[in-house]
Amino acid sequence: MSNEFRLAEGGRIDRDRTLRFRFDGREYEGFEGDTLASALLANGVHQVTTSIKHGRPRGIMAAGPEEPNALVQIDEPFPEPMLTATTVELRDGLAATGLPGQGRLATEPDPARYESTHAHCDVLVVGAGPAGLAAALSAARSGARVIIADAGTEFGGQLLGSGEQLSGRPADSWVQRVVAELDAAPEVTALPRTTVFGHYDHNYLVAVEHHGEDSFVRQRTWHIRAREVVLATGSHERPLVFPGNDRPGTMLAGAARTYLHRYGVLAGERAVVFTTNDSAYAAAIDLHDAGVAIAAVVDVRPVVSTVWASRCVERGIPIRNGSALIGTSGTSRVSGVTVQRRGEEATDELDCDLLLVSGGWNPAVHLHSQSRGTLRYSAEIGAFVPDRSARGVRSIGAAAGVFGTFDCLRTGSEAGSDAARETGFDADFAEVPAVACPPVVAPQPTWLLTCACEDEQYVDLARDATVSDVRKAVGAGMDSVEHIKRFTTIGTAHDQGKTSGILSSGVISRLLGVELSEVGATTFRPPYTPVAFAALAGRDRGDLYDPARVTAMHDWHVEQGAPFEDVGQWKRPWYYPLPGEDMQAAVLRECDAVRTGVGMQDVSTLGKIDVQGPDAAEFLDLVYTNKMSTLKVGRIRYGLMCTADGMVFDDGTVMRTGEHRYLISTTSGGAAGVLEWLEDWLQTEWPHLRVHLTSVTEQWATIALAGPRSRDVLAAVSSGFELDNESFPFMAWQDGLVAGRQARVCRISFSGELAFEINVPRWYGREVWEVLHDAGVPFGITPYGTETMHVLRAEKGFPIVGQDTDGTVTPHDLGMSWAVSKKKDDFLGMRSFTRADTTRSDRKHLVGLLPPADSPVVPEGSQLVATGELPEPPVPMLGHVTSSYRSAALGRPFALALVAGGRDRIGQTIYSHVGDQLVPVEITEPVFYDKEGARRDG
Repeated sequence: MSNEFRLAEGGRIDRDRTLRFRFDGREYEGFEGDTLASALLANGVHQVTTSIKHGRPRGIMAAGPEEPNALVQIDEPFPEPMLTATTVELRDGLAATGLPGQGRLATEPDPARYESTHAHCDVLVVGAGPAGLAAALSAARSGARVIIADAGTEFGGQLLGSGEQLSGRPADSWVQRVVAELDAAPEVTALPRTTVFGHYDHNYLVAVEHHGEDSFVRQRTWHIRAREVVLATGSHERPLVFPGNDRPGTMLAGAARTYLHRYGVLAGERAVVFTTNDSAYAAAIDLHDAGVAIAAVVDVRPVVSTVWASRCVERGIPIRNGSALIGTSGTSRVSGVTVQRRGEEATDELDCDLLLVSGGWNPAVHLHSQSRGTLRYSAEIGAFVPDRSARGVRSIGAAAGVFGTFDCLRTGSEAGSDAARETGFDADFAEVPAVACPPVVAPQPTWLLTCACEDEQYVDLARDATVSDVRKAVGAGMDSVEHIKRFTTIGTAHDQGKTSGILSSGVISRLLGVELSEVGATTFRPPYTPVAFAALAGRDRGDLYDPARVTAMHDWHVEQGAPFEDVGQWKRPWYYPLPGEDMQAAVLRECDAVRTGVGMQDVSTLGKIDVQGPDAAEFLDLVYTNKMSTLKVGRIRYGLMCTADGMVFDDGTVMRTGEHRYLISTTSGGAAGVLEWLEDWLQTEWPHLRVHLTSVTEQWATIALAGPRSRDVLAAVSSGFELDNESFPFMAWQDGLVAGRQARVCRISFSGELAFEINVPRWYGREVWEVLHDAGVPFGITPYGTETMHVLRAEKGFPIVGQDTDGTVTPHDLGMSWAVSKKKDDFLGMRSFTRADTTRSDRKHLVGLLPPADSPVVPEGSQLVATGELPEPPVPMLGHVTSSYRSAALGRPFALALVAGGRDRIGQTIYSHVGDQLVPVEITEPVFYDKEGARRDG
């Protein structure tokens, strides 16, 4: 019979909306407002899965995100793994299966949309139980901007359907009145279904809002900056450790009460309640009144509350005080328990199909800890509570270890008012309704009940970690809770130790014989609950995640059939094949054209940063290895940047465009990193320097003309320039007209040939490119791509940062000591050049390699060894190949490599892998072509 454990009335579900769903291949029914867990329990399903390591049956234990067992795989409407059944909202047509620790990713694209948004507020209230609602109400009445977020589908927390009275009226009515007032307040943003999962510096918090499958947006990530934060995150009930405590049908007492009041579900027919505190009595009485037979309340405390005891007596519920459970029976579900009075040997057997446990309550201090607040151990409740808070952060209610409803309301009202006043608003305490407060008998925190069957006493159900595992860690000499966590994996599963973290600390303290306060708690890290990568990405997926950047001439390259190479985010033409040409043939043709005639390349992607300010020259002297302050207006200088440890970071040119103005170029892929690097030093180390940096990469289209006929092509379409070597020397720049457009032309060469770089505003890029191309047709002009550029520069021994360097290479290793100034007092990396490590003679140097003329190209990345016979591993490596090509000019393959002591090995032969063979390669100078540099001036 469907929903046989559902009450005929009650709960906060919509009984007029029946939902059909499948679990493990069987059809079931639930109602709108159910979770998958509540719907399964209503249909008598307790066992959801088997445990990840031991393969034991596991059932639903909790009612919220603290659930350690009930992991499910959603198959329909869209596959999602590793979700807890307690947090999956039921919907019509949902299909799910139990999940023993491993899920399946979807094979098709997710059709849902994910969004992100940013918000600022005066007061952020996290949690909308009694404490959170009271805090939000006080803050909202002051006129402050308030955001209140709660993971539940509706606000109210423990007050929803609890039957509790506030000022003589049902608690539900107070919740409805407060929610209505908050909704009507213009400066209040209410966010149900929203979990705040991370608390970062300066009250920056991140939350994920769930909209459900039927919504246009499935999830939205909120980035919230709050002036004041009130944490009303509640608490998590602790389970208890005893043999067989993992059988399905074992449930937290508070969870069973939630299923009753929120969903109208009875989790069983005959229950035993095992507790160390008063809170479980409310669950026992409520379930009894709803029709569940309570076999007994087993309380470890010798003295129990007279108020709760009298209520149990009225109902005929037996109380076994001073007793404990020492075992359970049953296979797929608990069928009985073994009870023993403390200090006695006799035991009793009680039949049941539901075992409710309560070992006390742990304040949910996760966000408090993430904000760098500290914790202290409270012996009164047997848990860690907030101690010192970060500035602008307050913990209230159960999150602060305050569990009575009245005290939760009071601390919430006070905190909301105080937070609003801190932000400059005139705030009063919101009135607190009257609440009956029964006297409370102190809980008795209990960590170990018996030493028998320790391998069946589960501390972390999600990880199948037992008392035996903890004892092994302690026996191995570990006494740090962080070390034991990693040895046992306790607290590392999807629930991040919400039910097991403090429990494990308690067990450790018992085994070590020390106070729990000495053991401490493990570190709480974000996210508080698992968050989908899609939610974090939002719209930043596909092209929006990694946007493809194209130059002004991109469409022209496409029309020529050029394949593209990804350089950073840029799409750069790789080569331009003619009909019937493969890549090698096209590159050899393009190389030959540049060496013998003229070629043109789109180099718009090179990073360009405008540097301005009275201290610009001083700044550039600090970030480059060579001196830039002596550069004259109208001239250009090559420069290297190093990190503080002396390793090459980027290279490029510096153009002085005015007395206090420079334009620096960077590698295409390194532009963003260089700008960030420069800003970092400027803002944190040299804030006194009057310098401004602006990226202008996208503002310019840049065309390189290279080859002996490049001057002829430029002369045909330009005016205002004197192009002879004396008037326009190498590493100079001039302004004039190219193709009728204002242009800045530079004499720079990355090929070793006569070359010019023409810079025009981006919107004229294609126009000027086509005019230059047409003008070059009589000279056999040939567009060339990045592969040809790499061959040409490698023939000249010009290194590419990031290809011929790997973060461990200094300018001296590259043979570029000439680029390191000896006249400057300081620059980034200068002091590191004198370290013993950077002055070793056996450091890897950039050298050339010549394999046999008839051999194939040596693969880039190939390791280099000293002999032609491979010794037994480990094989001593001399270095590796960084760049390797076939050269049209040389008529043979060649390579660049980093080789230990390479400059001292020139002329020697070493060996490199080519296929399955070791090929001899001769070590040479890194410059292979035009060593005298005679071709640079045409």
